Amino acid sequence: MRPMRLLTAGVVALAATTSAALPATATGGAADPAPVDYHQWTLPRDAGAGRAEGLLPGQRGLRIGRPAGAVEHTEPGLGTTRRYEFGSWTSPVYRPGFDATQLVASWNADTPAGTWLQVQVKGEGATWFTLGRWASGDQDITRTSVPDQSDDTGYVDVDTFVAASGHPLRAYQLKVTLYRLAGTRATPVVRTLGAMTSAVPARFEVPASRPSLPRGVELPVPAYSQNVHVGEYPQYGGGGEAWCSPTSTQMVIEYWGERPSPEALSWVDPTYADPSVDHAARGTYDADYDGTGNWPFNTAYAATYGLKAHVTRLRSLNELESYIARGIPVVTSQSFEKQELDGAGYGTAGHLMVVIGFTPAGDVIANDPASPGNAAVRHVYKRAQFETIWLRTKRHTSSGGTASGSGGVAYIITR
Repeated sequence: MRPMRLLTAGVVALAATTSAALPATATGGAADPAPVDYHQWTLPRDAGAGRAEGLLPGQRGLRIGRPAGAVEHTEPGLGTTRRYEFGSWTSPVYRPGFDATQLVASWNADTPAGTWLQVQVKGEGATWFTLGRWASGDQDITRTSVPDQSDDTGYVDVDTFVAASGHPLRAYQLKVTLYRLAGTRATPVVRTLGAMTSAVPARFEVPASRPSLPRGVELPVPAYSQNVHVGEYPQYGGGGEAWCSPTSTQMVIEYWGERPSPEALSWVDPTYADPSVDHAARGTYDADYDGTGNWPFNTAYAATYGLKAHVTRLRSLNELESYIARGIPVVTSQSFEKQELDGAGYGTAGHLMVVIGFTPAGDVIANDPASPGNAAVRHVYKRAQFETIWLRTKRHTSSGGTASGSGGVAYIITR
C-alpha cells in the first residue's frame, strides 16, 4: 500500500495521451476547471531545443561524451565514496498554459553498472529541486527521493513538486544529469524526459461518466497477488503486504511480453513464488520514502525493459476506456474506506491496481493485487464507485476527519 501524500486545493488530474507509442501534449483551456498538461522531450531528437553539456546523441538517446566535469559522491548506506564524471541536458522553458499547482516528472533511461542519473525541476524562481536520484540497480547508488526541499515558490513531496499558495507554476525547466565512474567508458542513456502539470480544485465527489465502449473488453493481463509475498524482503518497504505498486507494474510489464532474466532473478529465494514481483519491489524501492510506491520510479523501472512509460493523471473513466480500447492496461492509484468499494473487502489510505477492462455495462475490471492469491486477483468494481475513489482529491475518513486522494494518478506503460 502507498499512503496518499497531501494534495492541496488546486492540485490534481491529467488528460489522456493520444498515442500508444508517444504521449502528446494536452492542455486545459482557460474555462477548464481542471486544466492539465503532459509534455515530453524525446532524446536525442529534441535535444537541440535545450542545452547539452558533456552529452552526445547516441542511437537510443543522450549519453555522456566528453564529460562536463567530475564530482565526489558519497553513499553512506553503501559505505562508498567514488568519483563520477557527469554531463547534463537542460530542457527549454516550457509553459503549460495555465497556473499549475503540481508537477510530476518521468524519465526513461538505461543505467548500466557504474552509472546513475538525477532529475531536477526549476520553476520561475532560481531554485533547482531534485525529484530523484535513480539507477535501475542498487549497487552503485542508493535509489532515492530527496527530502527537505522548499522555498517560497513550493516544495517537493517525495516525487512531486507542489507549488506554494500564491506562487503558481506557470513555466518550468527540467534537467537530467548523467553520471559514470571516472575513468570508465560506461554511460547512462536517457531516452525521454517529461512532466505532468495540473491544477484541479479540491473535490470530494466526481460525476460518473457514461460508458463509452460499445461492448465489454478485457485484456489478458497476468494476475499477481502482493499478498503471496507477505514477509518477503521487508527491507524493501515492508515486504509484499506493501508492494501494490511494483506488483501492478510487473503485471503490465509481463502483459507486454517482458520479464527479468533468470540471471537477474538469481538473488531471489528459489522457494518464493513469482520472483519477478520481488525483483520489481527491489527495482522500485525509494530509500528516503522507505517504500516501493514512488510513482516515477515505477515507470522508470518498466522502461528498463524497453517499454515506454510515464506518470500522468486522467480525467475520467472515458479516457481510461480509450487506452483499454487500444489494448493498453492502466495502473491506477486510489484510496477509500471499506464500504466505498463493494467487493474489495478492505479499506486503504493509498493503493495501486491495474484496470484491465470493462464489462458490457461499463463496470471496471481490475487486477487488484490486494488479494489472497493470484486466482483471486480479478475483480469487477462498480463504475461510479471506482471513478469517485480514483478521481477525487479529498475524502472523508471513518474517524470523521478528511484525507487526500490521488486525483486520477495513472501509470501509462506501452510498447
